Amino acid sequence: MPVREAEVADAEEICALIEEHARYEGNDELVLDRAEMTKHLFGPEPKAWVLIASPPGRPEVVAGMAFCSWNFSTWEARPGIWLDDLFVRPDHRRHGLGGELLAALRARTAGRVEWEMKEGNERAAAFYAQLGAEPVPGWTKYRWSPEQ
Repeated sequence: MPVREAEVADAEEICALIEEHARYEGNDELVLDRAEMTKHLFGPEPKAWVLIASPPGRPEVVAGMAFCSWNFSTWEARPGIWLDDLFVRPDHRRHGLGGELLAALRARTAGRVEWEMKEGNERAAAFYAQLGAEPVPGWTKYRWSPEQ
C-alpha cells in the first residue's frame, strides 16, 4: 500500500506539503516553523499525526499526506479522527492516493472521520461524495482564536 505513518525524517516534506496546499488555496504568506512542527508531531507529547502517500513502487517520493488528530464524540461515546489537511501534489493526482489516504483513516476508527472543505470546491465535493461522505447539515463551524 502506498500509505505509511510519517516519521521524524518526513517533517520537512510535511511542512512543504502544508505550504504548497496553502499556496494552492491562495495563501502565499504561510511559512511554517519546522522545529515547532516537528515537536508537535514527534515530540514527547504529540498533538497530531500524519499519514504519507507515495506513488506505487516509489516509497521515496512524498506525493501527499493526511494531517490528523484524534477527537471524541460524546454522543457516540467513541474516538474518531479529525482530518485537518488532505493534500496530494498536483503531479500525483488522479491516481487514487487521496482515496488511499482516506481509506487508511477509515480503517483506524469505528468512529467518525470528519473534516472541512472550503466552500465552492466542487471537485473535492464530488470526490468526497464518491466515497460516500456527506456534508453535515444544520451545523455551523465557529473559531475562537487567541488574538480575538
